[in-house]
Amino acid sequence: MANDTAYRIVPLSPQTWSAFDALVQRHNGIFGGCWCTWFHDGHPSCQGRGETAEGNRAIKKRLVDEGVAQAALVMDGDEAIAWAEFGTPAQLPTIHHRKEYDATSRSAPDYRITCVFVDKRHRRKGVTELAIKGALDLIAQAGGGTVEGYPHDLTEATKKMSSSFLYNGTRRLYERLGFSYDRPKGLRNCVMVRTVDPA
Repeated sequence: MANDTAYRIVPLSPQTWSAFDALVQRHNGIFGGCWCTWFHDGHPSCQGRGETAEGNRAIKKRLVDEGVAQAALVMDGDEAIAWAEFGTPAQLPTIHHRKEYDATSRSAPDYRITCVFVDKRHRRKGVTELAIKGALDLIAQAGGGTVEGYPHDLTEATKKMSSSFLYNGTRRLYERLGFSYDRPKGLRNCVMVRTVDPA
């Protein structure tokens, strides 16, 4: 299993773009060339999203340069091997099962964690947990607040789901990280909530 000393966490930024870029390139643009832009859809800087993979890459770079796209990158030396995307609802306005989410929402979070991705060479080693912990640490450094995550709520019958489809981890993982179950969201997904104190 991965541990906190084996890797380091850095924020996604113009300075770390090349490491993030290389990780996404190694995986053919992620999920059919999304470039982790889907959750940004609806933000003004995301216009044209989904037209081409190269266009999505350019959009993601622009969002990073503008400080809109935030993520914790897990680094192994100079190589990014995972990320956990986070941001405010304004930065990440699109989420899966949005209609149900809005109908059952009582208040908006300060931050949401929308996507976690791990290099296929490093899966099932605890790196997902490190990425989410890194996002929580960066949120704490930014002043903290209420954080929502939207993991898969797997039953015994579905626990063998391929890790490549687990775009945001599992409920059990979020519970280990101090999140509380709030409500269901779509099929086999849920809303988890945690308050992060400022660093």
